[in-house]
Amino acid sequence: MRASKLYAPTLRNTPAEAEIVSHRLMYRAGLIRKSAGGMYTFLPLAWRTIRKIERIIREEMDAAGGQEIMMPVLQPAEFWQESGRWSAYGAEMMRLKDRHGRDFCLGPTHEEMMTALVRDEVRSYKQLPLMLYQIQDKFRDERRPRFGLMRSREFIMKDLYSFDKDEAGMNASYQKMYDAYTNVFTRCGLAFRPVEADNGAIGGGHSHEFTVLAASGESNIAVCTKCDYAASDEKTELAPIEAVDEPLEERRKVRTPGASTIEAVRDFLNVPVEKTIKAVAYQTDADELVLTFVRGDHEVNEVKVLHAIDGALELRMADEEAIRAAGGCPGFMSPIGIKAGTHIVVDSTVMKMKNAVAGANEADAHFMGVTPARDFQDEGLIACDIRLVREGDPCPHCGAPLTMTHGIEAGQVFTLGTKYSEAMGATFLDENGKEKPLLMGCYGIGVGRTMAAAIEQNSDERGIVWPRAIAPFEIVIVVVNAKKENQLAYAEDIYAECKEAGMDVLLDDRRERAGVKFNDCDLIGYPVRVTVGPKAVESGMIEIKVRRTGEIFEVPREEYRAKVQELLQTL
Repeated sequence: MRASKLYAPTLRNTPAEAEIVSHRLMYRAGLIRKSAGGMYTFLPLAWRTIRKIERIIREEMDAAGGQEIMMPVLQPAEFWQESGRWSAYGAEMMRLKDRHGRDFCLGPTHEEMMTALVRDEVRSYKQLPLMLYQIQDKFRDERRPRFGLMRSREFIMKDLYSFDKDEAGMNASYQKMYDAYTNVFTRCGLAFRPVEADNGAIGGGHSHEFTVLAASGESNIAVCTKCDYAASDEKTELAPIEAVDEPLEERRKVRTPGASTIEAVRDFLNVPVEKTIKAVAYQTDADELVLTFVRGDHEVNEVKVLHAIDGALELRMADEEAIRAAGGCPGFMSPIGIKAGTHIVVDSTVMKMKNAVAGANEADAHFMGVTPARDFQDEGLIACDIRLVREGDPCPHCGAPLTMTHGIEAGQVFTLGTKYSEAMGATFLDENGKEKPLLMGCYGIGVGRTMAAAIEQNSDERGIVWPRAIAPFEIVIVVVNAKKENQLAYAEDIYAECKEAGMDVLLDDRRERAGVKFNDCDLIGYPVRVTVGPKAVESGMIEIKVRRTGEIFEVPREEYRAKVQELLQTL
């Protein structure tokens, strides 16, 4: 490929909408262009990288026993109605009707389609285990698409589904995929961590997110400073904090005029914030009221709250009217005096507190001397871990302090169990001729997101610094002055030699100033740059530059290929 023929329109300025590094650099380096909100066209350089990532994925999926298929993007509603997700999935699903009035959706994921496919063909345990995958476009109508490929509406995903006869087989398939994902992201040249994660709307049990470490990442990760434990902040398990032993006081009501926040209560009553109880009120998608309570210096983990109550799919902040109807008073709430039938979820640490301060469910009033184990007696109360992890919390595995970092979720693995097979009647006959539901797993990688994550992790002030394995081209040969026939001819010879040796190489033969071409090389991020100028023509000395380190080497013509191959092995 010659740069003079390559469609890679680079930019010197960044579009205003590009907020993060990968979005800015993909625009500037001529990798993508916006088609509509959350929808992008991949230009040739980006598509070469996408294809390289896909090749790595295919090789690892095939090696683990996966078989590639291709399913429609447009999915019939009846499959989703069978699983119960047609009405439950939410506004991210784009629904539409065909000319006959039949309901369809643009597939946001393919659990239902894959389950329906297998249930019609798999009859016996002898056909198991089975792993099928595809690399295909998905569509989710994000409320607020942003950050380029990080949160887009249309995106490329690899999704593999495993089918097994029992839990042991399902767990074995899970481990195969866990190992395969480790290989994929290692081969892509990325620094990443598999972190324990929540399954979210997909459902199921065990799950890990494969998170590319990057300061710009939306995922908050708790990492142990001693052992190998890592988990998303939504998933991190936290043991209750024991309160200091002290004589119990009688509960008493005190006036707290205007003290409707934890900080105001702390200052007005002159008590440590650790002695206060914070209330946060939600309503579910079914408009049920959920009152949650954590220690004053802690935050509520909404994912844990959803797990604590049955049937809810999402939470929103509660309306004042709903709070008052349940006997609560915004800004002055506790479980004391709340009407029966209200969801009350209290963090385990709160239940260990003694002589604390909590709302009196009365304007400008709080209770002091509250001991929740004694005073929170509602029959429907749920006491469990609902707090959000923070820096320094103890590791649930070894007790060492946790540290918080950021990352980008590029892949996730799930065990689904029988969630979809039972709902959709996907069964098989076991060794004894008994009909049983298939046990499933689901494994996804965001291909475009992996490319964006690689840029977030590998860039500098000049542009992208690609890992060799997924660079659009590994080597670029730059002609300093392509108008000089001797320089261009010399570069053409080197280009032909590299191609003959099987190298992944681009010849920059554009009639641009050398500085422009060098800047483009740094912006696009080719791992190795070979420069052909007057010195090469006159003395046979060829300049080789490594993009990642900035190192420059001058080697004789007869040695340049060996040196380039040596340098590539280090990248």
